[in-house]
Amino acid sequence: MKSAPVMWMRGGTSKGGYFLHTDLPADITQRDTFLLAVMGSPDPRQIDGMGGADPLTSKVALVRKSAREGIDVDYLFLQVFVDEARVSDQQNCGNILAGVGPFAIERGLVRICGDETRVTIYMENTGQVAVAAVATPDGEVSYAGNASIDGVPGHHAPVPLEFRDTAGSSCGSLLPTGNPFDMIEGVACTLIDNGMPCVVFKAEDVGATGYESREELESEAFAPIREKIELIRLAAGRLMNLGDVAEKTVPKMTLVAAPKNGGSVTTRVFIPHRAHASIGVLGAVTAATACLVEGSPANEVAVIPEGRRKTLSIEHPTGEMSCVLETGEQGEVISAALLRTARKLMDGIVYV
Repeated sequence: MKSAPVMWMRGGTSKGGYFLHTDLPADITQRDTFLLAVMGSPDPRQIDGMGGADPLTSKVALVRKSAREGIDVDYLFLQVFVDEARVSDQQNCGNILAGVGPFAIERGLVRICGDETRVTIYMENTGQVAVAAVATPDGEVSYAGNASIDGVPGHHAPVPLEFRDTAGSSCGSLLPTGNPFDMIEGVACTLIDNGMPCVVFKAEDVGATGYESREELESEAFAPIREKIELIRLAAGRLMNLGDVAEKTVPKMTLVAAPKNGGSVTTRVFIPHRAHASIGVLGAVTAATACLVEGSPANEVAVIPEGRRKTLSIEHPTGEMSCVLETGEQGEVISAALLRTARKLMDGIVYV
């Protein structure tokens, strides 16, 4: 296979190629070989492909019309590694998810319904359902608007995302061990999955502050701390029912500290080895949920609003992401919603 139709889009704070399932090989090995060539992997610069030399810009969405009742489209997320010949389907991506609704409408998989079209999306990686509200005035997708998100310059049309039944999507339960925290390598860690498997722990417990820049997190001086974090991740993977995670992109490692800019909690995330420039959508949902777990490290440092409906501002290196959590009578999280934006960058043919 030498070429395929593709739409390149920014979804949230990520960027990647959006393909129809039918436009790529059904054989997974052939598909992944093609996608590696599309991105220019393995190569730290991805100079011979479309990738941007960063995990956040080396992503793929595969979309198809769904045969599931009440679902419009099925979405499979693929992470194309930058400097390894590897493609992973072991996680979701809530940022790339932001572009799935607009892409589905543009490709004729979903009919436009008035000024706003709701697209119900089944996330194949984990079996979750999300609903995206897409601006469709004048009978077409609009990417222009007044919404802004940290980590992306300018203003664009809002794409609100509502998540349903996210608890335990990959690990079987919200808290795979049943504990608010477990001691791993001498560090109190919350092993949690509310859409994204994460290990949440205080930054100070591994020798960090939680306020480092991405460059500082990836510096040589931080190497001993990264090594400790990886030891924790490898041990946590088995406890989270993920098995041997040495070659997997989950769990994400989330360092937390007290909020610094008026938010609910400060985060620094490894995804899992590179430092995230901000925080992933489902990673933010899971971090926010960890803040509500009594006795957890995140709960100890977070500022929690009152009421059953809570808006938690999750601070990250380039700003914040607000998560709206609906809680039940026992304080459990019932649903989560976030605001994202997306923009079509290119629609055409990609060659390898």
